[in-house]
Amino acid sequence: MLFSKIVKKFHLYLGLSCGILASISGLTGSMYVWQPEITAALNPNLLKVDSIENISEEALLKTSLTLYENRKDTVAKIFLPYREQQTIFIVYNNGQTLYYHPENGKVLGQKSASISFFEDLLNIHRTLGIPKIGKYIVGGSALLFFLFLLTSGLFLWWKKYKFNFNKGIKIKWKRNRKRFNYDVHKTLGFLFFLPLLIMAFSGGYFTYNTYYNEGFKLVDTISANNTLKKRIKVGSAFDVKDLLKNPDKQYSLRAIYFPKDSNDAYQFRYIKDRFIVPGLRKTKELKVDQNDKVINETSFDSDPISEQIAAQMYPIHLGEIAGLLGRILVFISGFVPIILFITGIRYYYFRKYKKKNGR
Repeated sequence: MLFSKIVKKFHLYLGLSCGILASISGLTGSMYVWQPEITAALNPNLLKVDSIENISEEALLKTSLTLYENRKDTVAKIFLPYREQQTIFIVYNNGQTLYYHPENGKVLGQKSASISFFEDLLNIHRTLGIPKIGKYIVGGSALLFFLFLLTSGLFLWWKKYKFNFNKGIKIKWKRNRKRFNYDVHKTLGFLFFLPLLIMAFSGGYFTYNTYYNEGFKLVDTISANNTLKKRIKVGSAFDVKDLLKNPDKQYSLRAIYFPKDSNDAYQFRYIKDRFIVPGLRKTKELKVDQNDKVINETSFDSDPISEQIAAQMYPIHLGEIAGLLGRILVFISGFVPIILFITGIRYYYFRKYKKKNGR
């Protein structure tokens, strides 16, 4: 009995503090789920081209190389078609972003306000827009939500309704305000426990990925993949321009990050599927120094299980790993924290303060 009272207090105060942050993350995350479709619909001139499926990988790389050579001293990043983006866009050292046709290299325009809006939305989702410490606030609240708020709520639900499951998920619409808020709170909390748990766990990864990766390594002891060798050895010679002339046989080039200074390296990021598909996210990354020597190479096919798991945090968090139904579930689940926050506060208010007025 005493333990239950402690858990109730813990659940209450954690909900008041962590709940508002979870609500902000949930709402911004729900909006971002449909970012590809919305930005593509609002920016067809920047992001869409006719018959993208008929443009070969060789043509994409040739266009990218030509664009790079035209202004190579000013290029910071090149992004090839991926997700909703069917065009090529280049970020220059002065911060300017221009979009180009993937086959003929024609300039299509600059970054639009709607594209910038979703970039800002993602920044709020991940950091609340607070420099440096914002991501730790969001990541920390996600872990508290995952480890304590959800689990304490499930404990309280289970203790009360373990022998009456139907009552535990039933909402009586014609009840007083206190009981109605309680019904909504305990029902949604239970029904969305698992998706919220997964979203909170995967969300914490983007802040504390170093610790997650160390934890994931526990599964490598049973992984046969540990014996797989990298396809490219560190120290191998690689002409950077050759990577833009010869397509990879298994992966599509997604992005190139050019060195910022004399000590920096080239980064080539690849993806198995250019556009959104359900299933595992398979990636590859290659780092080459300015002397054309390979520094590091990772590939889903040869990575240990721990790194393969880490690569799935993004599609799991957005629900894309389960296709359209997964994205819809994440979209709906994103509204649940704010509902739980409001109903929890209202239930507490009606329970505590209305008694003082004899009602």
